[in-house]
Amino acid sequence: MKTRRDFLTQAPLGLLGAVVAGSALAQTGQNPTPAAPKTPPPGSPGAFDTAPPVGPKLSTTTFVEAEKLAQVSMTEAQRAMAVANWPTSMAALLERRIGPRKVALKEGLAPATTWFPAMGRAHVGPAHDRFRPSKVTAAPLPAKDEDIAFASVAQLGSWIHARKLSSTRLTKIYIERLKRYDPELRCVITLCEEHALKQAAQADKEIAAGHYRGPLHGIPWGAKDLLDTAGIPTTYGAEPFRHRVPKDDGAVTRKLNEAGAVLVAKLSLGALALNDIWFGGQTMNPWLLKEGASGSSAGPASATAAGLVAFAIGSETQGSIISPCMRCGTTGLRPTYGRVPRTGAMTLCWTMDKLGAITRTVEDTMLVLDTIRGTDPGDTASVAAHFDYDAGASIKGLKVGYFPGWMKEAPATDLDRAALDQLRALGLVPTEVSLPDWPYDDLNLLLFAESAAAFEELTLSGAADQMRVQTPDGWPNLFRESRFLSAVDFVQADRMRRRVAMEMERVMGEVDLLLVPSLRDEMMVISNMTGQPSLTLRTGFVEVSQVRSDWAPDPQHPLPKLSKPHRVPYGVTLIGRLFEEGTLGSVGRALETKVAVAGERPPGF
Repeated sequence: MKTRRDFLTQAPLGLLGAVVAGSALAQTGQNPTPAAPKTPPPGSPGAFDTAPPVGPKLSTTTFVEAEKLAQVSMTEAQRAMAVANWPTSMAALLERRIGPRKVALKEGLAPATTWFPAMGRAHVGPAHDRFRPSKVTAAPLPAKDEDIAFASVAQLGSWIHARKLSSTRLTKIYIERLKRYDPELRCVITLCEEHALKQAAQADKEIAAGHYRGPLHGIPWGAKDLLDTAGIPTTYGAEPFRHRVPKDDGAVTRKLNEAGAVLVAKLSLGALALNDIWFGGQTMNPWLLKEGASGSSAGPASATAAGLVAFAIGSETQGSIISPCMRCGTTGLRPTYGRVPRTGAMTLCWTMDKLGAITRTVEDTMLVLDTIRGTDPGDTASVAAHFDYDAGASIKGLKVGYFPGWMKEAPATDLDRAALDQLRALGLVPTEVSLPDWPYDDLNLLLFAESAAAFEELTLSGAADQMRVQTPDGWPNLFRESRFLSAVDFVQADRMRRRVAMEMERVMGEVDLLLVPSLRDEMMVISNMTGQPSLTLRTGFVEVSQVRSDWAPDPQHPLPKLSKPHRVPYGVTLIGRLFEEGTLGSVGRALETKVAVAGERPPGF
């Protein structure tokens, strides 16, 4: 099985090379001379290969070289036909991009095809809404600001509701910590101090007047800097967009504003949502300052782990919530695809992007999800699905699926195996499951093609050359290579995606949820492609002897060794049925309570 990293750096990319039957003139290998326009007889249908010739001059050598990329083979006669035919049949299809009737595809315009994970089923997920979080009493306020800063969203909300803590004071605590620790962590792109204090003052005024909006009212949060904020820069972490200032709020920003939450910072992300390096440097892991925070939700995970925000909004296309939460020891909820509207969020992959909460406790992810879920007219994939979470619901008897082979080999550790035992002790029923041994990484063709389309102008204009990372596995190179992907292979990968979704539907029909090693490549690809929700939570600690990286190994720049083993957080991931995040919350909260490691803080923060 190829790893995801192997696929990113080694996989051959195909070339759009469909050959359509041409005229007898094609046999000569010469480009045809355009004939004088003729009016066809009345009632004549249109036909392929009748457009005016456009595009560059080709030769049979062009196709000989292209065949190496596409891994197809043509005879010399077939190549000659293609040379003659391409300018009238295929190249004309590029007019949208090269003109003369060029059509600009503006940012935010989604493809006509929409991926719906439920695959036509009318009813999926809970039958009704039920949201019953645990009751948190307003315990005595800690004397130290840092103890307040690390409190859960639920606890902070209880203090604010009881007026033991003002939103203004809490906001100032987080702003001070953001200023103090950002030089070490490089997790902040834009500090929203003035904006935050204004929102906090408004929250205090409303609460004093008896207008309490709910558990996030007055709570400071940070946004991954791909979520639009009106009048505040949203840079995507990338040099070409560092001065981008949106006019409108994204849908999730609006929902949090309406809940009375306080935006204190736009947090870093790996440029264009890949890994942890942005135009301001590399975001670091609070638990091990010599290594990156992982990504791409690097800033949200780093800032939340270090107690610089109460919670953050991250995003995931393939691992961008799970991986930094593993590295930084935070809790991350990746909702079902379509659960949270993405209007006003940077598009990397229309059929995979998801927005979710990064917090320090499981129940906090439920509180945030209940606020940001729903539909928005700007996101045609958003779904008005019910949400069922009851903190007091029994989890005994639930079937937790696991893959026996995966639990016995890397990247699984003793902590993954221990988590399965702990769930058994909580009354769940461990159940073996299996999936076909298919080349799941090949589905990444869909990710590469969609992302290259989303940033077509960046690539063709040469602006991608401004980006800091120019490695083989960085976006600039992948965007360029993706120009040569085969449209036929894209459709076949899309069909393969449906087959994989059918397999996941079968598996999830056998169990209530899955427990998987968080960084298992196959499940990272599968569950993101099929739209399954996931919950990543800390379950213990491991020791590492060298720093870790998201990038493909570079023999010329090996990762530094540590002078002695270093203790860092480690977590597991629960995968749920479509739109059943509440089950993940109930099981995750019980597991979090049993292992009792969520409260430990990174030293020095």
